[in-house]
Amino acid sequence: MPTAVHPQFERLQNSGKERRSACPRADQALCKLDPRRDIVAMIRQTSAGRVPKLVPLRYERMKVSPFTFFRGMALIQAADLASAPDSGLKLQICGDAHLMNYGFFASPERQLMFDINDFDETHHGPWEWDVKRLAVSLVLAARERGFNESAAKSVVAHMVATYRKRVNEFAQMGQLATWYSKLGYEQLLERATDDAIRQQLVKVADKARTQTQERLLPKMTTQEDGSLRLRDNPPVIFHMTPDDQVWGQDADWLGEGHANDLLKPMLSSYINTLKEDRRTLLQRFRPVDAAFKVVGVGSVGTRCLVVLLQDDYDQPLFLQLKEARNSVLEPYTQLCVHGHQGKRVVFGQRLMQAASDLFLGWTTGPGQRHFYVRQLRDMKGSPALESFETADSLAAFGQACAWALARAHAKSGGQAAELAGYIGQSDRLDQAIAAYAPLYADQVTQDYNTFCKALKSRSL
Repeated sequence: MPTAVHPQFERLQNSGKERRSACPRADQALCKLDPRRDIVAMIRQTSAGRVPKLVPLRYERMKVSPFTFFRGMALIQAADLASAPDSGLKLQICGDAHLMNYGFFASPERQLMFDINDFDETHHGPWEWDVKRLAVSLVLAARERGFNESAAKSVVAHMVATYRKRVNEFAQMGQLATWYSKLGYEQLLERATDDAIRQQLVKVADKARTQTQERLLPKMTTQEDGSLRLRDNPPVIFHMTPDDQVWGQDADWLGEGHANDLLKPMLSSYINTLKEDRRTLLQRFRPVDAAFKVVGVGSVGTRCLVVLLQDDYDQPLFLQLKEARNSVLEPYTQLCVHGHQGKRVVFGQRLMQAASDLFLGWTTGPGQRHFYVRQLRDMKGSPALESFETADSLAAFGQACAWALARAHAKSGGQAAELAGYIGQSDRLDQAIAAYAPLYADQVTQDYNTFCKALKSRSL
């Protein structure tokens, strides 16, 4: 960090302050909705193009609570935020900065990092959209855990305060220092406010460390005719067969005898998106088996493959090929500039994360569907919602998420000084977002009830 304030910092900071005239920080509390919004139509829109017979499973998962509904429907909030005030500062954002999309994972150097871990919706857009999505998810989480409204509002205020403070720190750092910054397990542990939170971090980190390729092998595979084969565990993971009618036009994707025909062109295209050294490493593995995997709430029904590869010593590598659809932000911001949705996801992840998966890349599958590729569960771990036993533990996790988000925004946009100028040093933004989040959470609950009624009436 520089010992004296650089003139350029002051110019950029003042530019950010000037943005308050067009969008005062108090206006970030406004919860403006288009009266023509049609929730059922939006839900149908997000289901288009998915595997038809898996859509009911998606709805079943979303139906659990307003919290899970919100997690599975990023499109609705994006549409609502498009008509709300914003500062005009736009950068590469996560697009779905929901509370459950943060956690631990391994860097290529095998260090345990804490960061955003879901970039399916990453796109160029207003930074506030990420902060507000995180804020609303915290309120919904607090309500689900039975915490009172005062506690929920306090959790959000503390989250935004952390985001504000971290942005102000990054604003005074050079671009390389910002680019190299990271949030590791040890840093979080050092800043844990009490033993209960510290123990929770240790528990999640310990679980993440067990999610290695070697430890996944006995859990996910079985011996069949002397060869390893992915273990079927429907409805989570299963092999496709030629006579299975679930897939519609995709019926031959992974039918018996067709796996190599499918994977060979996909892996060949994918390997060319890797750096040369990683391409060389991947070429030391051979594909052994592949299966269809049903993924998280918002992605249920999209095409996702798990591929088992092995090296000469039969050591495993599990890759996940996940379908990349257009970002839900695209209709409200700008068209994708990457020419490939998988590349969009990879670009956003590499730009925002402190360190990304060694095997992160993209490819194209049958029907010209776009995919991105990453390792499966490589030392990944996140706390379950049920683990937040007190409002303090939820607040602590929210602050960790805010720190990671501030670092990601500072790195991706290179505009931390201007962002800090708009946010300022006072708690005005904290209070504005803390006012917005419960109001929008109320709307989420109304939308959830509309969704449940539509399911009951079979209009979905």
